[in-house]
Amino acid sequence: MKYLAPNNEEIELAEKLEKQMLSVYGTPMISGKTLSEALGYSSLDAFRQAIGRGTCPINVFKIDNRRGKFALVRDIAQWMAKQRLKES
Repeated sequence: MKYLAPNNEEIELAEKLEKQMLSVYGTPMISGKTLSEALGYSSLDAFRQAIGRGTCPINVFKIDNRRGKFALVRDIAQWMAKQRLKES
């Protein structure tokens, strides 16, 4: 798959989304139901299945001594911007 660098419109949209998400969630990372909803999964189980199958669209990670998977708001915002501006 060929990597395409983000264009200015994508960068601006991602920055705007990140700022909004930081305002809503108050932290640079989210997890659990909030994360699955942000990625558009219909349920937490669907999100878990995507992780298990390796089809989750962003990098999720574990944190020592914490339950669940986590993701950076920045990664989610960049993915959302890319999806929004993707050519159909």
